[in-house]
Amino acid sequence: MSGFNKVVSSYEEAMAGLTDDMTVIAGGFGLCGIPEGLICEIKRLGVKGLTVVSNNCGTHNFGLGMLLEHKQIKKMVASYVGDNTEFERQYLSGELEVELTPQGTLAEKMRAGGAGIPAFYTATGVGTLVAEGKEIKEFDGREYILEESVTGEFAIVKAWKADKVGNLVFRNTAMNFNPVAATAGKITVVEVEEIVEVGELDPNEIHTPGIYVNRIIKGNFDKRIEKITLAKT
Repeated sequence: MSGFNKVVSSYEEAMAGLTDDMTVIAGGFGLCGIPEGLICEIKRLGVKGLTVVSNNCGTHNFGLGMLLEHKQIKKMVASYVGDNTEFERQYLSGELEVELTPQGTLAEKMRAGGAGIPAFYTATGVGTLVAEGKEIKEFDGREYILEESVTGEFAIVKAWKADKVGNLVFRNTAMNFNPVAATAGKITVVEVEEIVEVGELDPNEIHTPGIYVNRIIKGNFDKRIEKITLAKT
């Protein structure tokens, strides 16, 4: 890369520097808005002992679930653990550590981490297993849990459009965890559908400024939820 151009030409270059035992923050929700090519590259690299922070762990054969299949994830911090039989098997057998986190709390952990806020109080989870071992403080007669923010050595994100300096536009429900995940990585890598020249994006439509982004790669995406329906002749 030269100058301010953050575009890389290969997945190998996009994920350069990822090694064993790192923490990876991943955008996406289910199979919606996931950086599938970057996940495949992590699988190809074969790194082990990863802590992955994401809403969920995909399915057993797609998304982050592919990393579970190859025993690359040591700990999963997520808000949903269904739809993945291998996830269930590894957790019940003690092969995988799981930190189940309420969905809004998980999003705020990423946002706070990206904003440089080390911890915050939330009422979500008070009186449940979520609160065990955590500081509880009362404000205006209501109890709140102290939750620590999260950051990672890498954040992997899926966006719709990017310009060459990393300004991002997300489309529809891919807005899920991607914008907050993009702020929480020391190295943030973004896989996009389209890369445009600087100045082509309307500044009023940019969701994540390029200051948070280190590398951009144009990907090819498998829209697995879409179904082709043919009219009867």
